[in-house]
Amino acid sequence: MKLLSYIKKSIREGTQVSKFNTLAAALLGAPAHFFFYFTFKYGFHLPYENFTLRLIATLLCLSVLFKDRFPEFINRNFPWFWHAFLIFVLPFIFTVNLVMNNFHELWLYWEIFMLFVLISFVPNWLMFLIDLIIGVAGAILLYFLSVPHIELHPTFNIPLYAIVITFTIVAGIGFSYSNKKGIMALERNNALQALAGGIAHEMRNPLGQIRYNFDAIQQELPFYHPESDFSSIPVSGVERIYQRVAQGQMAVNRGIQVIEMILEEVKDSASSKSTFSFYSISAVTHKALDEYSYESEEERQKVHFQDGEDFMFRGAENMFIFVLFNLILNALYFLRSFPGGRIDIRLQPGESLNRLYVRDNGPGVSSENLGKLFDPFFTSGRKGGTGLGLAFCKRVMRSFGGDIICNSVHGEFTEFVLSFPVLADSEIADYEALLYTESRLSLSGKRFLLADDNPEILAMIRRYLLPLGVDIDEAFTGSEVMEMIESERYDLLLVDLNLPVLDAFELAYRIRGSGKHLPVVAYTAEPSYILLGRAEKSGIQGLLSLPIALADLLHLVTASIKENPAILQGSLGGKTLLVVDDSAVNRMIIRNILQKFRLTIVEAVNGQEAMDTLENHHCDLMLMDLQMPVLDGLETAKRIRSGQWDYRNIPIIGMSGNSDPETVQHAMLSGMNDYLLKPLDNRLLLKKVVALI
Repeated sequence: MKLLSYIKKSIREGTQVSKFNTLAAALLGAPAHFFFYFTFKYGFHLPYENFTLRLIATLLCLSVLFKDRFPEFINRNFPWFWHAFLIFVLPFIFTVNLVMNNFHELWLYWEIFMLFVLISFVPNWLMFLIDLIIGVAGAILLYFLSVPHIELHPTFNIPLYAIVITFTIVAGIGFSYSNKKGIMALERNNALQALAGGIAHEMRNPLGQIRYNFDAIQQELPFYHPESDFSSIPVSGVERIYQRVAQGQMAVNRGIQVIEMILEEVKDSASSKSTFSFYSISAVTHKALDEYSYESEEERQKVHFQDGEDFMFRGAENMFIFVLFNLILNALYFLRSFPGGRIDIRLQPGESLNRLYVRDNGPGVSSENLGKLFDPFFTSGRKGGTGLGLAFCKRVMRSFGGDIICNSVHGEFTEFVLSFPVLADSEIADYEALLYTESRLSLSGKRFLLADDNPEILAMIRRYLLPLGVDIDEAFTGSEVMEMIESERYDLLLVDLNLPVLDAFELAYRIRGSGKHLPVVAYTAEPSYILLGRAEKSGIQGLLSLPIALADLLHLVTASIKENPAILQGSLGGKTLLVVDDSAVNRMIIRNILQKFRLTIVEAVNGQEAMDTLENHHCDLMLMDLQMPVLDGLETAKRIRSGQWDYRNIPIIGMSGNSDPETVQHAMLSGMNDYLLKPLDNRLLLKKVVALI
């Protein structure tokens, strides 16, 4: 496998087809072959020159100028055409003339020249040798097949010339390698500069949203005075504050995701498949369109999604959403000058490939730019762009096992086609079986109350939940729900947010006011992130978006039952947690999240202080930052595990802002039990604490 990977890498490195290369091959190769035929035949009167070979070489050199106009079959296989072209016009023709002219001194010099040119065009030693050997072997074969057969009487010093040829090849490969490294370093520097610009560009939008929403919240708040009555804030104002807070939180989350993906791009790890899962294309697309930061309602109305027939894909949700964000951002930018501009997104399941189409009726892409859209650093018509967005989209889609292409007619439309491999029924079945297995341990035997006035949605949710072995009752109005929970015991209420008579907000409020600890999960066709803040304040544990994805439903239902405050207070109450972090803000955040579960929080600012604390206090769990002064988290964990302390087996959760696999592996090898990425996700933090305490 390693040999095969190395060969593929050599082919990739040795196939450098750029606009500059094709232009150089045409402008230098075509006139040279044509000119040298007449020069050598009539100027130097060499015994052998072949007009047919020279004409073919000239035409091949000119042909690469029209690469973009080649038939689709040739374009798909152009790397093979490129190597065949180089083999013919360089080692084959030069060696033919060398041999057929009985190793004339002039052609001995030109053979050395040919080696340097070939190395320049094929900057990989293995591919260079393959092309050279094929060309030379072809020339020797032509010599033996030629009629009349030419008798060879070489008069040059063959061993001495062989040394020169060998040294030429070695020196040429060495020069090519060092030159390639220099170019790579320059390109990396350019890439880092572009990525820095990309971070600034991509972060400007979410930071602008946060500032706007804070300004909007400030405007909603009443004038402050110690004697002011703040109950005078109207209900509509409170709702707008909730909405602004939700939009600000979403902007922060998206900003963090942008930073993570750009860092993955720098590390060349964006295509890692270790965290891939299965997703409904319809559900994730709806989520992306809901959360996209439209500049106005007019922009939002330009985007139209036709659900069509749903299909599953395997990948990463955030990466796919980023791809859609990029395509929508570009399309809306070019549609600003089109009053009737629109973006149509549709799904098309297929036999071997499923597809998602993103089509706009904007200015389109010119034919000369169409083939370069996915090249790194290429931009066309958009000011301030880095040219990295579509290149990253290509990498993401290929990491999913699919691809992204662009079809366009200049002045009419632009259409991006995202293709996904069709998943086997067995793959999806295995994935769903795993979901049910994980959830059944926590949910089997539980009793659920489903509440909705839509029988179709109730039937769908019932179908999702039945394999869990849960008992299910149904209600159709809010008043029915209150009557049923007064007379029966339920472990979970799953309810439509806009249920008639009493909606989910009112139900959760009344349930909490009655002293019952019944988890409430709601679902809505509206963008869930906007309503999430108000929902949580009302006592709703989780909010789902329609259409409901099985994985989201099972994860949220399971988490809501596990994280029932009454249950958590019972399991965590009386336990002591040691938080080790040199940042007072981080310690305060963790304390505020966990103290409400009656945990005792003890704090330390570095590893040495943490070990001193453990000598004098019994602690049930440590949350420890990896990077701290005096003694960092990794070294602290190693000392705890290797010493003869009473606390040597204490569970440890590491924390860091680095998500790369090497950092996580170092944390695990140091003796830590688990790992959390900063900034901390509240629900994930609670889940890991419950699992280890």
